[in-house]
Amino acid sequence: MEDRVNDQACAEIYVSGRVQGVYYRGFTQSVAMRLGIVGYAQNLPDGRVKVIAQGDRQNVRELLDNLKIGPRLADVHDVNVQWHIPVNTLNETGFSIRR
Repeated sequence: MEDRVNDQACAEIYVSGRVQGVYYRGFTQSVAMRLGIVGYAQNLPDGRVKVIAQGDRQNVRELLDNLKIGPRLADVHDVNVQWHIPVNTLNETGFSIRR
């Protein structure tokens, strides 16, 4: 039997473009919740959105695919992702929006 830990992933994602004020964080939360991903989306002072996403690797990749498109009013220029080893210290029980 394959170890389920290997199926888990944690991604730190930075999205640039027109991604603030266009429902990008709400869109991210909606997709993440549908996929069972925990974490958060947060606006950054430089205009980017930071996303921390942890869950099933396939679902995190599906979220990433959605983030590259974004909601209707967004104009995504770049998505930078850093993969991390999932840890149980992410104090999230769902997916939240941070200011």
